Parts: sequence; structure tokens; C-alpha cells
Amino acid sequence: MEINNCVVRRSVDSDAAAMAEVWLRSFTAALPSVRRAHTDDQVRSWIGEVVVPRQDAWVATVGGSVVGMMVLDGEDLDQLYLDPAWQGQGIGGRLVHQAKQRCPAGLALWTFQVNEPARRFYEPHGFVAAECTDGHRNEEREPDIRYVWRPGQVRAGDTR
Repeated sequence: MEINNCVVRRSVDSDAAAMAEVWLRSFTAALPSVRRAHTDDQVRSWIGEVVVPRQDAWVATVGGSVVGMMVLDGEDLDQLYLDPAWQGQGIGGRLVHQAKQRCPAGLALWTFQVNEPARRFYEPHGFVAAECTDGHRNEEREPDIRYVWRPGQVRAGDTR
């Protein structure tokens, strides 16, 4: 099912608190085994003081409530999180579509290897695994995987 009244827009200062709560709920639900590098309050401060005012941050809203967020850093798709209650309804796809519109030459992102739901989400959207690491470069020290999307690239298993 896809939500018809979902709006994707740039974040504004008043979105910061809701974005932080979406980030916290999503991370907790998707990655219960991953050690968080920052406290809840540090995440809230970072989103309010850094992400929203200084980065290319976007929100997905339904009925005026923030249900998803993402941050673009050049061609890097960072911090794509959806409230767990809103997953599986096409909202993440709308955020990815917005990212592809803003970065038509291609995108890259990192996700943790244990985050199977994220991997199952990104692959049908055309992202291809490009690199796996042992996590030595991330704060959580969790093995991760880098995905890339380039327009027109053929994924493994495609018959085009």
C-alpha cells in the first residue's frame, strides 16, 4: 500500500524534534544488536544543531507529522530513517526518488551488514553492493556495506 497524502520536503527548524524521534525509534527497531555511539540526547542535539540547520535534510510527512527523514551529503544518501509504524507503505521509496532527482548522476550509501531490512529495501531501488568493511571506519565498529546507484546500471540477476 502506498500513502497518497505523503509530502516530501526540505526540513525546517521545527521538524528537528520529530526527526530525532523518528531516527531513535527506527534505529532501535531495526538494529537492536548494534551498539549506539551516542545517547538519545546527543542524537537530538545533533539533529537540531547540525543536521537541520547545516545539511541538506529532508522529511516525509503524513497529515503534517514527520514519519521519515533523510540527509543528502553530495552524492551520499545519509540518515534515511522511517518511523517503524510507517514502513512498507512507499514512503521510503519517495525519499529515495527525491534523492535520485537531486543527484541524477548517482548516489552512494552505507548501511550495517546486519540491517537486512535496509538491504532488502535498497536493492530493488537499484542500489548495488560495492564494498564491505569490518566497521573500523564507523563509530559503532559494526561491519558495514556500501551501496551505489548509477542511472542505467544493471543489477545482478537483471535480464535486460
